[in-house]
Amino acid sequence: MTADPACATLIDGKAFAAGLVERVAAASARLESTHGVKPGLAVIIVGDDPASQVYVRNKGETTQRAGMRSDTHRLSAGTSQADLLALIAALNADGGIHGILVQLPLPGHIDAATVLDAIDPDKDVDGFHVVNAGRLAVGLPGLVPCTPLGCLMLLKAELGDLSGLNAVIVGRSNIVGKPMAQLLLAESCTVTVAHSRTRDLPALCRTADILVAAVGRPEMVRGDWIKPGATVIDVGINRVPSRDPVKAAEGKTRLVGDVAFTEATGVAGRITPVPGGVGPMTIACLLANTYSAACRSVGVMPERLDA
Repeated sequence: MTADPACATLIDGKAFAAGLVERVAAASARLESTHGVKPGLAVIIVGDDPASQVYVRNKGETTQRAGMRSDTHRLSAGTSQADLLALIAALNADGGIHGILVQLPLPGHIDAATVLDAIDPDKDVDGFHVVNAGRLAVGLPGLVPCTPLGCLMLLKAELGDLSGLNAVIVGRSNIVGKPMAQLLLAESCTVTVAHSRTRDLPALCRTADILVAAVGRPEMVRGDWIKPGATVIDVGINRVPSRDPVKAAEGKTRLVGDVAFTEATGVAGRITPVPGGVGPMTIACLLANTYSAACRSVGVMPERLDA
């Protein structure tokens, strides 16, 4: 593959996500009309973290636009772990709720692993439960973490068949890196997971037909790390000071990814921008997971939503 300078195709995650939400809404309406099941998502937020409040509000609004039931449980920062677990138990038993999401981070006195483990795996629409991680690892149907699922949808929409391609994932988190590797292995890619101990990371990245950056370091992946014509998926969302010195002095920031975008566009064949790339896909895939969970709750095969 080759690429002309400064001509990388931008992968419009915002547009793809909007289409996915429309498909989820249509499929959910058909599920309700034929089986009497309206997909329901419950989101729990503990405390007043400003970023979390924005995410939760966006999730609720998008869920409602998709014609789904949307329940938001806002708990004070002082809520005990026992009370949070009791709420999760009640939602596990609620037949009208098919997806449960606990917004992270949680206050320090609450153990996130214990809380996530308490969610019914069949309602774990974040895909973080160890049961769903195991299902993904061995190729069984389950709920897949939303961000890597969104990345895979974008890759397949852009490239079609991924079999035989070399994929390098920079980052080994349980939320993105590891499940992304499993998804790409299932597509018959040759997958390498890179991390902080990887030797000669730039050289390794240059072997990738698909390069997924999910390390959480602003613009770490430089243009000369990228194989000409490669497809670059930038998962990073990092706030850095504004380029304008006056605005920077006022504390104003801008969003950048884990990839040096301007450099990368001169080398890559396709690339996701930040913002507007992977980010919108996460909420859309959350709704897709909720729809799938609702289908499985009544023994119905979910419709395909990826195209």
